[in-house]
Formats: sequence, structure tokens, C-alpha cells
Amino acid sequence: MSDLTNIARPYAKAAFDFAVEQNALATWLEMLVFAAEVAKNDQVAALLRTTGIAEEQANLFIQVCGEQLNAHGQNFIKVMAENHRLLALPDVLATFVEHKAEYEKEITVDVTSASVLNAAQQDKLIAALSKRLQRKVKLNCSVNPNVVGGVLIRAGDMVIDGSVRGKLDRLATALQS
Repeated sequence: MSDLTNIARPYAKAAFDFAVEQNALATWLEMLVFAAEVAKNDQVAALLRTTGIAEEQANLFIQVCGEQLNAHGQNFIKVMAENHRLLALPDVLATFVEHKAEYEKEITVDVTSASVLNAAQQDKLIAALSKRLQRKVKLNCSVNPNVVGGVLIRAGDMVIDGSVRGKLDRLATALQS
């Protein structure tokens, strides 16, 4: 884990808690997405690295963001600038999104199959995974011909290998034992 990820955690948690308290998750997500993109900009990042005065960093950042930040978002930027943490904004966004997904009981599931899954297959998979994981499931589908048949499912730490390739590999391992 990078230092920026560790730095980002308390800021993301504070922003998330405030957003929940204010019933403004969508607003905060939009502000953080925009601010993270600004922080990723090479010119802005270079200025943030060279400008050591927190007030100048905050003012620069708020000017660039313009109307994309409300008063609370601007205060958040000022606090991060005071601690010279504006470069951690992309990691703050990533952690905020994780908190939001957990709060809303959502999970993104990566599904790899040998061929493109049609809408009915995706709906059936979503229903089964939603029941098993007890979460709202979003599928991220990809195609890999090496799967041969079936699907390979990854949801967080859980992996379900229902592919023909996986079954053949397990059979080969069992026969070698």
C-alpha cells in the first residue's frame, strides 16, 4: 500500500461521514471526482509540489475547481492543503468510493467468460450473485477465449471458477496426486 493511500484514509472517512450526515453522497462524490482529476493534472501537481505555502495551494486549487466545489468542499480542500495532502486526492476518491459501496451494499463483480454474455445471462448471474452476496451487484464483463467455457467470477477476495479450463486444471491436479 502506498503512503498516499494511508494518508488518504482519514480524509476519505471524514468526507464520507460528513456526506452521510448531510445526505449528500452524490454531491461529495462529484466534487471528489473533479478534485481528483485536477490533482492528477501534471501542471497542477507540479505547482502543488513547488508551492510550499498551504494558503496558496488551497487558493490555486479552489480557483481551478471553480464552481465544482461547494463551501464544504472548499473547506475540505483548505484542510488538505494545510497538511500538504492535496496530491492524495485520487486516493481519497478511491477510498471514498469504497466507503460508499459498502454503505450502499454494492459490489462490482468481474466476470470473465469465453464468449459475450447476453442480457438474460447477465440478469440471471446478477440475481444469483445478489442472493449469495446479499449486495446489489454490478457486473464488469470481459471475454477471454482461454476460459474455454463457463465463467470465472471475482468479487473482492472471493473467486468462483466455473470455467471448463478451471475444471480441467482441478482434474489434472487430482489425477497427479
